[in-house]
Amino acid sequence: MRIFDSHTHLNDDAFRDNVEDYIAHAARLGVTKMAIVGSNHEMNKEAIELAHKYDNLYAIVGWHPEDALNYNDEEEALLKEQLKDDKVVALGEIGLDYFQSTSTKKAQFNVFKRQIKIAQEMNMPISVHNRDAFEDTYAILKECHVNNGIIHSFNGDVDWLNKFMDLGMYVSYSGVSTFKKTKEVHEAAAQTPKDRMLVETDAPYLAPEPLRGHQNEPGYTLYTVEAIARFRDTTPDKIAEMTYQNALRVFGLEDK
Repeated sequence: MRIFDSHTHLNDDAFRDNVEDYIAHAARLGVTKMAIVGSNHEMNKEAIELAHKYDNLYAIVGWHPEDALNYNDEEEALLKEQLKDDKVVALGEIGLDYFQSTSTKKAQFNVFKRQIKIAQEMNMPISVHNRDAFEDTYAILKECHVNNGIIHSFNGDVDWLNKFMDLGMYVSYSGVSTFKKTKEVHEAAAQTPKDRMLVETDAPYLAPEPLRGHQNEPGYTLYTVEAIARFRDTTPDKIAEMTYQNALRVFGLEDK
């Protein structure tokens, strides 16, 4: 089995002193590739550094809505340069967050749209953060004619799944999909087209069952793979390989 954790944060303080141990543990659980996701100046820099240090790691760089107030022309110029790096595979995570956010909606809209434009100009996929903002996230993606990207940690129902599928997006399932009470996400995972599904951890957040409440780590993508296999009445090996190939495709990678 080989699994691609399409969205994780090994650049977070939680992992800083033991990155190699977490990578090794992930490999023992079948997680052989990871996309390390940035969110601001420091996290983007560290994502790229990790991607260059380890062959099986890749970087996603961008400005999270929580950091929208710190985004400016200088940071945008740096972001454009970072996106040219051969280990950077997407722009993200970008989007909207209406859960106790310190950034205004106006600031979030502006930074989201500016980064979408950059991604389109550079022909890069985007990794979209959406927290309590389905309507506005969808509206902006549709307005900007986005058809190349990922709704990260998708936690919507089948109706929202179909809306994002109509735009041409991928959806990535995190530990949220393993929670007992997220029945609507279970149903969405069961109905997601085979060529549009990814898996992730969003570590150190959103640890899956049976480890909910603990610190998450990339290796735990395995538990999401196993849960989705149950929802789709298939085997973990098939879900792992399917989502692995989908990740390669969306990120424009060749399997070595």
